[in-house]
Amino acid sequence: MHETVLLKEAVKALITKPSGTYIDATFGRGGHSKEILKELSPEGSLLAVDRDPEAILYAMKLAAVDSRLKVYKGLFSELSLMIGSTSRDEVDGVLLDLGVSSPQLDSSDRGFSFLKNGPLDMRMDNSSGMRASEWLARADQAEIEQVLRDFGEERYSRRIAKAIVMSRDLSPINTTTELSKIISEAHPNWEKKKHPATRSFQAIRIKINSELKELSKLLESVLDLLVVGGRLVVISFHSLEDRLVKRFMRDMSRGISVPKEIPIEDSYVNRRMKLLSGAIKPCESETKINPRARSAIMRVAEKIN
Repeated sequence: MHETVLLKEAVKALITKPSGTYIDATFGRGGHSKEILKELSPEGSLLAVDRDPEAILYAMKLAAVDSRLKVYKGLFSELSLMIGSTSRDEVDGVLLDLGVSSPQLDSSDRGFSFLKNGPLDMRMDNSSGMRASEWLARADQAEIEQVLRDFGEERYSRRIAKAIVMSRDLSPINTTTELSKIISEAHPNWEKKKHPATRSFQAIRIKINSELKELSKLLESVLDLLVVGGRLVVISFHSLEDRLVKRFMRDMSRGISVPKEIPIEDSYVNRRMKLLSGAIKPCESETKINPRARSAIMRVAEKIN
């Protein structure tokens, strides 16, 4: 069962007026969208976005019974193109709940989990793009090592990449169980309560779905989408995502960098956002109910210029 992380907190931070227009840029199974719709007035509207065909089917069912909801299948980096699906040129808030949803993890057919045997796919949109098995078959050892190191922060990326290449030269790596076994056997230092394939699977998934590139593209354009006073709410699940979001919000709240010795009026600094919180994490009771929420971090900022 999918448990939406930081549900009440995210929606409360997002909505500034019930009659506004909002975007749930990562619909998933609709937990946040349903809560947003509860808080909107009849004049309010919500655009639900996802690249996963199964998520879009869920969204369409919800839209069929609530005319305030519009649905768009695509990458969240394309929000500037999707805004035409709303009745306004700008929106009052954008919500991002990053990472993989529980239904995606729990379905062996999707290939995200090292704990379930299935085809080595890992595509968020499993109707297009390159499967993880295809990438692993084509990439050279140096590229695999770099992906594991940069996207998974895997200390033993070189050993694991070498093991993957040696194994695929003997026979194709087509299933999650095969890959998990190769990584586990190559990993010399298993962490307590952490599967040795965790970081590598994360890294390959990020690579296959261009997740960090997509997030960077969205952050570059999001201020053009928001009205003054509009909110950006982002929930991330690993340090690479959170680092991007934290840096973006920090830079936009500071404005242009000026040496301390140069006197300049505050209006010339061009601060674009105001930070509304630091890192918000789920409470202990939520993490007990939903252990996957433990790594979640939410950040909130408001456009001021």
